[in-house]
Amino acid sequence: MNTMVDQKQPHVVFIPLPAQSHIKCMLKLAKLLHHKGIHITFINTRSNHKKLVASGGTDHDFNNIPGFQFKTVSDCTSSGAEDDGVEPMTPTLAEVCMHLGKTFFDSLLDLLSGLETPVTCIICDGFMTYTNTIPAAEKLKIPIILFWTMAACGFMGFYQAKVLTDKGLLPLKDESYATNGYLEMEIDWIPGMEGCRLNDLPEDILATKQDDPTYKFLLKLAQAAHNVSYMIIHTFEELEARLLTDIKSIFPNVYTVGPLQLLLNQIEEKENKKTNFNCYSLWKEEPECVKWLESKEPSSVVYVNFGSLAVMSLEDLIEFGWGLVNSNHEFLWIIRTDLVKEQPVVLPLELEEEMGKKGFLAKWCSQEEVLNHPSVGGFLTHGGWGSIIESLSAGLPMICWPSIGDQHTNCRQMCKQWEVGMEIGKSVKRDEVEKLVKLLMDGSEGKRVKEKAMQWKKMAEMATSSNGSSSLDIDKLANQIIKFL
Repeated sequence: MNTMVDQKQPHVVFIPLPAQSHIKCMLKLAKLLHHKGIHITFINTRSNHKKLVASGGTDHDFNNIPGFQFKTVSDCTSSGAEDDGVEPMTPTLAEVCMHLGKTFFDSLLDLLSGLETPVTCIICDGFMTYTNTIPAAEKLKIPIILFWTMAACGFMGFYQAKVLTDKGLLPLKDESYATNGYLEMEIDWIPGMEGCRLNDLPEDILATKQDDPTYKFLLKLAQAAHNVSYMIIHTFEELEARLLTDIKSIFPNVYTVGPLQLLLNQIEEKENKKTNFNCYSLWKEEPECVKWLESKEPSSVVYVNFGSLAVMSLEDLIEFGWGLVNSNHEFLWIIRTDLVKEQPVVLPLELEEEMGKKGFLAKWCSQEEVLNHPSVGGFLTHGGWGSIIESLSAGLPMICWPSIGDQHTNCRQMCKQWEVGMEIGKSVKRDEVEKLVKLLMDGSEGKRVKEKAMQWKKMAEMATSSNGSSSLDIDKLANQIIKFL
């Protein structure tokens, strides 16, 4: 069992959205604050906690960290099945989120009242406010901080649901506005996102009806940001300085804490040891990926990973496959079992044979280890923020194929503002994939974005150095938590 939390020690409860990238990001911040003497209670759904333990160790590893404990809540209506010795079906993220929307308020109140010591504050994923975490915190008189596990541009993209509605530009007049050129309209009021179009914002905000459920959800999300006094964003000052200045003019207390892994690296280098547990994955990582990379030439391999949630058609997968094969570059490709929408991943025999000559396929890997491997020279990504900030930290340029959420906004900033990547069109064509891979790995454009990526890597390292902007903000955040006592 965990050692008891000292009554005089600050105690923070973390509430992540139950998705891979959000859990990973929040666990890293929890570890950083734990290192500063703050006790942590981290809340996962039952199935996600089981996955985390199964992929990274044993229950003993997770239950014997002094001052750091994990608690769970149910994630589906049949959650009692495992207590009867029956292996329950793993619910989808949508099913889990629907269930939490109905049950999490009561579950949280029960969980918090059962903790051994008082909670100093709650750090809640900005996307979990729909579960009434703010009213729960107010009911218990516990301060709450929202953590946006994304870039400032990603947060601002979602925030535009409110801004565009206030300006009378949303919802769209009718569905024809999606194809008549209206979405090409530039948004000229966000410093640091100049030239951004409506099309570059999360597509879920571009609703045609006032009562669209997702649109209403995002409006509430934007309003929730105004209902709390403190906000954390997983970015660094140097990357999004002008945009952060604008955000700080709207919200009173904003902490930038990225890249989190580089901050953890600083601790490990100083203490010459790993920081307690080092598992953030809901899936078993395959070490064979790194072993395969060991035999490759420096900067010769394209790493391909479309994240934990993105899906594509089998046709798109095949086009990506032939494009990679025809580029004549070696590649490491992570293909999740559920990557193809509603059907198994079955490749044509000829493509499978050709891919076997140049590529290595796996279901999951230690992404940061792969990105920092000397053999990797470029990254074909979906544009999720976790992947982009990890690639920037490694000094790697990218090719981006965005699909959902903040990925379009991230991709736009990556290509236009930070100049570290290129975008693939929505309709995947093997010739375009081949062309962009060759440009990235061999061309003059590839050389330019590689140089830019290395510059951002140095800036990220500067931000996470002992007196860097992110290091100072972590200290400010820890001090603010202590003031809540």
